[in-house]
Amino acid sequence: MSGHGHVDPSNKKIALLIAVLALFLALAETAAKSSQTDALNSNVEASNLWAFFQAKTIRMTAVTTAAEDMTITRDALTDEAAKAAMTRQIETWRGRAARWDNEPETNEGRRQLSARALAAEKKRDVSYKRYHDFEISSAAFQIAIVLASAAVVTSAMALAWLAGGLGIVGIAFSAIGLFKPGLIHLF
Repeated sequence: MSGHGHVDPSNKKIALLIAVLALFLALAETAAKSSQTDALNSNVEASNLWAFFQAKTIRMTAVTTAAEDMTITRDALTDEAAKAAMTRQIETWRGRAARWDNEPETNEGRRQLSARALAAEKKRDVSYKRYHDFEISSAAFQIAIVLASAAVVTSAMALAWLAGGLGIVGIAFSAIGLFKPGLIHLF
């Protein structure tokens, strides 16, 4: 075999199909990796925000409990000066507890932390859906490349058409990943 035999012109078209599929595969893999990274970053962010929320809750609970305990002690006293001092301390603690619960100016009150953590979780969930759509897209492109390669070797044009169809499926899942993540949930 000298390698100078007849070349089927359809092989050039299939080679072009393989090149286009490989291009879309590279784009889908890049998008999948980016989505996975976004999901992991959002997961860490949500975890950190929930930890901060829990720390604020513990501090708030400790101060609220101390204020309640001091209120009981204060009510049992007869010394007005001591009662006044305790009342000021109780008001200070209750003010801190209220500030820790709702601190819109710094966005670090428990309410704000909870909202931010929930938003990070939502972003994480969308990124994971996007990641799975791009992974399905990548799988479709990879299988399409294998089928197109087999079509060149076997001259079975049905395999080339099937590869083209899988390429369209891959493009569809890439579009779903970009514009409507999780629209189709396969697994």
